[in-house]
Amino acid sequence: MGLNSHNNRVDHYSTSVHANEQQNLTTVPVSVTVSGETMAVHSVCLPPEKTTWQKLQHRLSEVFFPDDPLHGFKNQSRVKKLILALQFFFPIFEWAPNYNFTLFRSDVVSGLTIASLAIPQGISYAKLANLPPIIGLYSSFVPPLIYSVLGSSKHLAVGPVSIASLVMGTMLNDAVPYNKDPNLYLKLAFTATFFAGVFQATLGFLRLGFVIDFLSKATLLGFMGGAAVIVSLQQLKGLLGITHFTNKMQIYPVLSSAIQHRNEWSWQTYVMGFCFLAFLLTTRHIGMRKPKLFWVSAAAPLTSVVLSTLLVTLFRSKLHSIATIGHLDKGLNPPSSNMLVFHGQYLALAIKTGIITGILSLTEGVAVGRTFAALNDYQVDGNKEMIAIGLMNMAGSCSSCYVTTGSFSRSAVNANAGAKTVVSNIVMASTVLVTLLFLMPLFRYTPNLILAAIIITAVIGLIDYQSALRLWKVDKLDFVACLSSFFGVLIISVPMGLAIAVGVSVFKILLHVTRPNTCVLGNITGTQIYQNVNRYKEAKRVPFFVILGIEAPIYFANSTYLQERILRWIREEEEWLAANNGTSVKCVIIDMTAVTGIDTSGLAMVRELKKMLEKRSLQLVLANPGGSVMEKLHQSNILESLGSEGVYLTVNEAVADISSAWKA
Repeated sequence: MGLNSHNNRVDHYSTSVHANEQQNLTTVPVSVTVSGETMAVHSVCLPPEKTTWQKLQHRLSEVFFPDDPLHGFKNQSRVKKLILALQFFFPIFEWAPNYNFTLFRSDVVSGLTIASLAIPQGISYAKLANLPPIIGLYSSFVPPLIYSVLGSSKHLAVGPVSIASLVMGTMLNDAVPYNKDPNLYLKLAFTATFFAGVFQATLGFLRLGFVIDFLSKATLLGFMGGAAVIVSLQQLKGLLGITHFTNKMQIYPVLSSAIQHRNEWSWQTYVMGFCFLAFLLTTRHIGMRKPKLFWVSAAAPLTSVVLSTLLVTLFRSKLHSIATIGHLDKGLNPPSSNMLVFHGQYLALAIKTGIITGILSLTEGVAVGRTFAALNDYQVDGNKEMIAIGLMNMAGSCSSCYVTTGSFSRSAVNANAGAKTVVSNIVMASTVLVTLLFLMPLFRYTPNLILAAIIITAVIGLIDYQSALRLWKVDKLDFVACLSSFFGVLIISVPMGLAIAVGVSVFKILLHVTRPNTCVLGNITGTQIYQNVNRYKEAKRVPFFVILGIEAPIYFANSTYLQERILRWIREEEEWLAANNGTSVKCVIIDMTAVTGIDTSGLAMVRELKKMLEKRSLQLVLANPGGSVMEKLHQSNILESLGSEGVYLTVNEAVADISSAWKA
């Protein structure tokens, strides 16, 4: 037995606190002399006792309210609480009282700038979703107004985005092609948008934002890269002037269709198309290389639309083979609540499309909002953003809009143009309003090729090969996940590529949970530090001890693996010691510092491991178990079975105390 064998070194928190408050005797560490030096062996405290309700309350608070969003309401009057509540749910009440002309001037400039980008992109992305071009403009009018009242990001520019447009167009068109039943297709698009909004707002209200984190950055990188390639290849229809083109979204059918219909290629179309594409890519490159010239790339799409429309209008007798948008109706968004479908055979399709596009648009919108908030030194509440984006899409579905969110390209232009508040979205929406009321006839002769060129320019930035190369250098498993989702989109389909992305992400989580890291620890000479012997050359094995580190919670999913891996470590250490003429093993110490939790399967594993080691005359010791782990060890009576020499505060104290006991 150790020098402290007659002392119970497991203390109750309440007992020590009470003793301290009374300034009476506190728990005095036991002194141990090792190599002529005296070391204190401290007690290991149990966490404060709590009722089941208190534990549940604390756990729910940590899961759903980690940022304590209501902390500002404490100790406030009723009037102040009402004001704070209005500001919490409607951020416009927070910044509007301090709004001034200087801010307005900056917002007007940025709003007009992003409007020049939003108008051609709105028309283009609607075509990408197989919707009438006018729907893209409708979606750039109502949603930004809703977001300006509910949103908390100062720089997020709201409107249609490429990925959500692509996924919606692919999923709906596979079941109900737009050219066969346009009215039904529109109904399903608006219904899917409604369900996307409901899903997004629900996640926000229930504070379940962590759901979207199942799409890791690596899988999203591959998914968006694959989608960008497919989207770009689909634009060959507009760039080459092909009339009969496949609606499929896989790389082989798309390339085959372009080659098989080469007799439909129009030299006038592809010459003009590739010239404007080169112009747009050049201006994009200038904007990326020189951020101060952001206005060059921002104005390029609208400039291209104007120039191409003028060319076709002036020379339409000679350019008759170039397809144009055609007539677009003037006027505000017509109501579409009567077009929402809540029954019938396509309801499941609308719900599925809504959930998938809702997740994708949320992921992009929240990520973009947080990115620009971090760059400009303010915070964005992810759950409030989800509510804002969700309600925005629900309102949009009732006013002839499809899924919208914050666009990275438009938000970057918005920030570079000097936006100060969400008023820039109001200015953009006002500009779109003027366009809807008065300028729609001007788009009659806008060629389809320019829309294709704008889409390619917008999505080409999603192909981030440099980030993929960094994944290869940093994390090979993430790189495999990236490639899996990339080729899943290219070869199988966009929805299946997304499913693969989610599946790979979940598999990666399961892999880390079920196969946690374990290692052998050694003492760094001259210190009380214990580190991985395979990582630090200075770390030396301690005679008679096998010291193991576990770097994960111990749950049902990994308890069997950990038991097998611990026994294997012990066997390998014994073989290593035998090969190097070392001492025999007498004690196994498990460093529990990184073990943040344990369940009943984990407790059973610890109990079983202790019995197995006892049969081999080996002592099991736990070092530095966390509060929740200690509590469960105590409640399951494992602490009693381990005895006074079974739990220590640190590995060093365990080694010192047990070694002194052997010498005594």
